[in-house]
Amino acid sequence: MSLSLVNIDKTVAREIHLKNINFSFESGSRNVLLGRTLSGKTSLLRIMAGIDRPTKGRVLLDGKDVTRLSVRKRSVAMVYQQFINYPSFTVYKNIASPLKIAGYKKSEIDRCVRETAEMLHIEDLLDRLPADLSGGQQQRTAIARALVKDTDLLLLDEPLVNLDYKLREELRVELQQVFKKRKAIVVYTTTEPSEALMMGGNITVIDEGRVLQTGPTPDVYRSPKTFKVAEIFSDPPINCINGKIRDNTACLGHNIEFPIKDRLTALPDGNYKFGIRSHHFSLLQKDKNDTEIRTRVKLSEISGSETFIHVTYDDLPLVVREAGITPLRIGDLISIYVNPDNLFIYDEQENLVAAPQMVSN
Repeated sequence: MSLSLVNIDKTVAREIHLKNINFSFESGSRNVLLGRTLSGKTSLLRIMAGIDRPTKGRVLLDGKDVTRLSVRKRSVAMVYQQFINYPSFTVYKNIASPLKIAGYKKSEIDRCVRETAEMLHIEDLLDRLPADLSGGQQQRTAIARALVKDTDLLLLDEPLVNLDYKLREELRVELQQVFKKRKAIVVYTTTEPSEALMMGGNITVIDEGRVLQTGPTPDVYRSPKTFKVAEIFSDPPINCINGKIRDNTACLGHNIEFPIKDRLTALPDGNYKFGIRSHHFSLLQKDKNDTEIRTRVKLSEISGSETFIHVTYDDLPLVVREAGITPLRIGDLISIYVNPDNLFIYDEQENLVAAPQMVSN
């Protein structure tokens, strides 16, 4: 099965929610929609499902126009951010509900429910009510209800956002295994770049209701074609230092200079934006070609096994992501280093003109 969105617009009270959306998905594919809150991800899912209709454009299933076909007549299941379960139903009855509506035989319902519950590790909870479950167990139940009926289209709208870190990590791994066993088109939305990378497959980066870039997830991460895509697909958002290239020399900010070579020599003289992902900065000089930036600490945040160091250079905020716990005080004078090979370079229109060649970018 194929699903195509053709020239989709969605306007609500003269406010544009989606504009000129075009893409296609194939059976068995995993597809991530990455975008910030209110970027249009949920609006797209609702149109794919048939819950909402576009203001303009068509939704095609195997080339057939289903734009006005109701959600009840489509082979689709959807998982939401919130734990949406029937409070008076046991876990068993919650999972079984779509099969009962579809008219499955009792023996078939029992087999499907128990297989799906086992797959999501809730087979021991089938007699409980949702109120007796933890948040993670409630979301597993909601996911099981979506998976129990083998639909052609499976839509997941930030399904793990309300779970704690450990549960999110567990379910991300489990869901990937579930998706591999399905022939359905899977569309998964998230605001988190790390989650998008973990889910793999193909990605569509969306912002303010417009598609910015699509492609295999690793390819888009390594070569974000505009600075906006790089911002959205970096966590923290990619750092930016304004600069220029003159006479085979790159000049960043007010006092950083290094000779350009290899891939950069073809760039014409002019003004550029130089993008540096936070993990490409380091507090130690690791290579003779590393460029030093002297700056002061504005804030140091320890998060798990990483430290995020906030500094300012050339009146621009920068964030350094350092592995391990690195205690620093506000106001400390420090050096941070970056290898020119790790720079993303964008022209004045913020289009990518050079990406890092390293595979670890």
